[in-house]
Amino acid sequence: MFSKEESKKIRQEFWTTFGTNYPRKWLLYNTKIKDVTLKFTFTTKFAQVSIDIEPHDDIIKAYYFDKLLSLKNIIKEEYINDIIFDELYELENGKIISRVYIELANVSIHNRKTWEEAMVFLNNHMDKLEAFFLEYKDFIKS
Repeated sequence: MFSKEESKKIRQEFWTTFGTNYPRKWLLYNTKIKDVTLKFTFTTKFAQVSIDIEPHDDIIKAYYFDKLLSLKNIIKEEYINDIIFDELYELENGKIISRVYIELANVSIHNRKTWEEAMVFLNNHMDKLEAFFLEYKDFIKS
């Protein structure tokens, strides 16, 4: 078990290493759609790449989720076949968001032996998710 400070240092080291090994400007928060973001997540249990829908208005959240859901066959057939759609995804802090994601289990940000596998996963899947998002952004936004 690591202290809060040790854990913070390990997380910083991972993301610095990831940025060095995969140097590119990711879309992430710059989607041009309010409250819709692409995210990397790496915890002590899993790594994830996701599209998060987090508006305070449930109608807007449902609208964007339905738009993504209507593209489900396309994303599964052309980009990421095992992507998961979760309209009521609960974050660690208890907040409920809508999330479309792919997850790699059995990796840990605290275990450097799993870093390479996680980095490859994060890079490859964000590249695919970003390509999908850019291709269908106008549809999602409209």
